[in-house]
Amino acid sequence: MAVPMRSLLRHVGRSVGLIAIVASCQRTPQEDFVRSGVAAGFPLVVVDASSAQPAPAEAPTQAVDAVPSGRCLKLTPSAAPPPVAPGPAPSCPPDPEPLQPRLPQVHLSFREAGTVAVDAELVRSEHDTARGLMFRKSLSEDRGMLFDLRFRDDHKFWMHNTCIPLDLIYVDEDGLIVGIVENAPTLDDTSRGVGCPSRWVLEVNAGWCRRHDVRAGQHMQLP
Repeated sequence: MAVPMRSLLRHVGRSVGLIAIVASCQRTPQEDFVRSGVAAGFPLVVVDASSAQPAPAEAPTQAVDAVPSGRCLKLTPSAAPPPVAPGPAPSCPPDPEPLQPRLPQVHLSFREAGTVAVDAELVRSEHDTARGLMFRKSLSEDRGMLFDLRFRDDHKFWMHNTCIPLDLIYVDEDGLIVGIVENAPTLDDTSRGVGCPSRWVLEVNAGWCRRHDVRAGQHMQLP
């Protein structure tokens, strides 16, 4: 299989644009890489921003008055989402690029969650961003993958060729967790986001956020 040649994070002139060549190893859906015009400053708060996953009817774990002033935040619901099948997916496709170079590692901690920490692979290049955790068949509980998407936007991810279910933690430039997609199922091409601008996305095992009490509105220590 050819190495993905998907054009990532490109801007043409003054207009918002998208240049992408779709390849089978894409990590994020095509519409992800359009700038939203929020590179400077923070938007007004959104308590229940729309996302690809339907919002549970239960009340959120955090009161509205706990939302940081003037920030966009998709609150974590009090009830966990429906469980998903554990990985690896039985129909996980073979890895077309099995000999990948080792990615740099970063240690991430969570200010309000005590001693909780993750050692994550740091992803910055277009190729590694498009590939992500595709074709992996396991992920340790204290491991993850951190995507530096380089600019603030309402980024959206999918689970194309991803064989282990994941939680996706969307983090703004100052470390504020603006929303979490929980229990994203394997091998699923649904576009998932939190409706708020972020720069970073941390992928961990499905259910990790519930197990370690990590929620929107908390802070992640950035590398």
